[in-house]
Amino acid sequence: MASAAGEAPPGPCRGEIGLQFWVEALQPVPGLLAPAVLLGVALGVGAALLLCFYVIGPLLQNKKDDSQRLLESFHSDVHGHLDENVPLPRKKTETQLSEEEMVLEGNESSLNSNITAFALKAKVVYPINQKFRPLADGSSNPSLHENPKQAVLPNQIMETSTSSSLGSLSHGGKEDCSSCTTIHSATSDDRFQDRAFLKVTCFPEVLTCESFDVKLCLYSLLLKELLLLDTELRREKQVIFIQVLRTYLSDFYLKKKITEELYQKIILTQETDLEELQKQLTSRLLSTEMSGARNSEYQTLEDLERKEREYSEHIIDNMEAFWKQADKAEQFLLNQSNCSSAKRGKMMMYLTERMIAVEGLLSQSQDLQAMDIQERIFNWELMVKMVDFLKTKIQEESKCRLDAVAGILDQLTIKSNLSLSQKEELLTGLHKAFLEQVAHCNNECVQQGKDLIVKLLACRTRKIREIKQAQKDEQGDLLRKTQKIGELDEFLKACHEMLEKQRQTLHDLEEEDDCQSTEAIAELHQELCSGTSNALDELVQELFLQTLPTKTGLSLRECELLKEECQENLILQLEKWDSCRQKQWKLFQEQLQQEKQLWTKEYALCAVMQKHLSEKHEKIIQGVLSRLGGLSEESAKYILQKHRLLLCSVLRRLAVRNVAMATLTHMKMSQKKSLLQELREQHILQKSSSHCQDEHQWQLQNAMESHILEEEEKLEEETQQTRLEFHQQLVAEIQEALQLVQQHMEQVIGQALLQHARQEAAKQSSDDGEDFKERLIEAAVESVYVTSNGVNRLVQRYYQQIEKIMDGHEKRKLQQLKSFQAERTENNRLRKKQEENEQTLKEKMNQGTQNTSSAVHQRMLLQQQKFLAQFDVQQQVRLDSLKQKILVLHHLETQLENQLKQAEQDFITELAALARVPLTVRKQSLNRSIQSGKSQKTKRKTSHSWGKEDSGDFSEK
Repeated sequence: MASAAGEAPPGPCRGEIGLQFWVEALQPVPGLLAPAVLLGVALGVGAALLLCFYVIGPLLQNKKDDSQRLLESFHSDVHGHLDENVPLPRKKTETQLSEEEMVLEGNESSLNSNITAFALKAKVVYPINQKFRPLADGSSNPSLHENPKQAVLPNQIMETSTSSSLGSLSHGGKEDCSSCTTIHSATSDDRFQDRAFLKVTCFPEVLTCESFDVKLCLYSLLLKELLLLDTELRREKQVIFIQVLRTYLSDFYLKKKITEELYQKIILTQETDLEELQKQLTSRLLSTEMSGARNSEYQTLEDLERKEREYSEHIIDNMEAFWKQADKAEQFLLNQSNCSSAKRGKMMMYLTERMIAVEGLLSQSQDLQAMDIQERIFNWELMVKMVDFLKTKIQEESKCRLDAVAGILDQLTIKSNLSLSQKEELLTGLHKAFLEQVAHCNNECVQQGKDLIVKLLACRTRKIREIKQAQKDEQGDLLRKTQKIGELDEFLKACHEMLEKQRQTLHDLEEEDDCQSTEAIAELHQELCSGTSNALDELVQELFLQTLPTKTGLSLRECELLKEECQENLILQLEKWDSCRQKQWKLFQEQLQQEKQLWTKEYALCAVMQKHLSEKHEKIIQGVLSRLGGLSEESAKYILQKHRLLLCSVLRRLAVRNVAMATLTHMKMSQKKSLLQELREQHILQKSSSHCQDEHQWQLQNAMESHILEEEEKLEEETQQTRLEFHQQLVAEIQEALQLVQQHMEQVIGQALLQHARQEAAKQSSDDGEDFKERLIEAAVESVYVTSNGVNRLVQRYYQQIEKIMDGHEKRKLQQLKSFQAERTENNRLRKKQEENEQTLKEKMNQGTQNTSSAVHQRMLLQQQKFLAQFDVQQQVRLDSLKQKILVLHHLETQLENQLKQAEQDFITELAALARVPLTVRKQSLNRSIQSGKSQKTKRKTSHSWGKEDSGDFSEK
């Protein structure tokens, strides 16, 4: 070192870092050697203990847990891998597997664990879409989830999660639910609106649908059944209308009031027109059905809403066309028949009353059958749920078998009869074999189930065709019978009962066929599952009796004992699963009962709405008729009956539309309700399976319960908001339909007024005695007693008398109007004073009882109520004043008319006396004219007195 330093170039730094060692410093001290050895041994032992405890122990535990992780992987693979192989309309790909689905699948295998395991189940060791997973020997084995990206089907939602509530709740134990998201997402709602689900035409087809689509498919069947019911009732109404018209025409023909040619022409024209209307409606409905159909096998909620809205518009248009055609037929019959106007009015009244009775029968039948359809939907849900339990039975059994085998292999591993790598290799092979068997079973269930459904539906179609042909012949036999007018009510009732019985026969047949289809599918599932269960048992038997003896060195007897122990564990686990399924079945029935109560409330609200609209518009039409006046009592009654008939038709149709909108509301909320119901079921099942809970588990339970309640409240609010949106749409459609009723009634009232005016004109022309005036003029011209001066004096006195009468009339009119105006002004002043006093009293009573903000708000409400009340009162006062004014003017007009007639009679009397012409005939006609004026005056007074009462009710409304 010194020489090296010396050879180096001289420098201050090199010289300063030079080191020198002496041999004496490196020699050991004998006295310290023994303590050093003991210290090293102690440190080595301590390090070895620490290494075993903190490093080797966890590694061994991780190796031991690899089998459990594999089981968990199998629990999720049973669904994911099987869905890949099952040719259902909707497959859950790995890229679309949501967090909620992971939680649900994980929780199915965690029902035997505690709350903590349930809350942490969503935390998997390996990603769900990882292609390769490490084994115990360091190698890698392809995961059974290694299906690559699949093509997106039309009915799949391209989103990571349909809902984040369930997944967030499963993590709620670790983060105290502080980061929980909700199932209410606008983006999710929009995607759910665009989500396609399978189109179904009957219930058996639903048995082959995926469970997530079942609710939507059943509700779509409900909408389809409602449309079919509306079509059947509309056809029944048209058939009965033709039959009623035929009965009256037959009566007219027998009484020789119409010819046979006219009889046949009217019937043929009406039948042809009704067929044309039905063809137009069918064409429009078919066009709506085909429009926007991107895929004929699938449909979306958005398309369904649009179609239901267009269906309603087409049906309302068809209803209006039927009204016009019926009126046209009635008018044509009345114009062509040789009847008096009174008999014509009576016949139109009878026709209208008969059709009102028919509408009542149809409305009652519609309500009962709509509730019956709803009950069938609930029964369908029960049958689908039963089949769904059978579908999952083999999957649950395979999980339980694998869990039981894993437990036995764990015991062998602990006893060192198997290595970790051997155990994992055996479980992996058994895992793959189970998946293949279960996938094959499900594929066979789906394929054979579809083939079976096709055969059953073909048989059903043949039966329905035969029954419909027999029913058509029965209808023809009844309708060909000639009925008398006196027996028409009994005939209508018999016809309706026959059609009701025929519809019920078809429903009973379909219901029986639905039960048979469900039983056939259930037997098929049980048969295939039984075969698969035997195959799984053979695999387990092969493992225990052939593989384990060679792997472990155990005797055949010992392996048979292990197999028996595995079978006992399997039975225990299956009993637990069966207990959970029974609880789920009970919860499902409770949920259906709640839905039934909601639908009962919906039907009650619909009935209240119909009653309210009916009463309201009855008062409106009565108020209109009271304002018009001048119509005869028969004409007013006919108008009321006609309005009631149209209103019944509209309300009956809108009742169906209301049920359809309620159904659409349930469809839009079905996804969130299903997810929330699944979460509620899992929570209840987990709570019932955990008897001993520590504080942490108790907190998890409370947090989960509170979050479920919060989600329920949000779901209820969102449901009400959605229902409100549909209700607003229904109100708009009601207004449009009632506008059509109003337009049609305007035409009916206009025709009644025109007919009344023609009758009055004909009556006046017949009462004026024009013939007598012409004879008097001829006699005066030829009489030698009549001179020019005499006639001039008569005419001058007549004109003076007319002028005097007109002056007196104007004075009386002006005096009446002034007194009327003064009275009205005084009434207004007294009313305003009374209102001010009442308002002041209310303000004094409310003063001092509220704070400033509440007082301001209260005053605003009072002002609003005051304004609305004043508006109603002023409208009523204005209406009453106009009625009084019209009554006074009518009285003055009648008085003027009588005075003019009396002046004319005086002139004619003097002229006849001058010409020596008798006046006996003229006096009789004059007396009849005066009496007619008095009767009209009395009738006007009566009608205005009635109108005052009706208008009071209308204004209150």
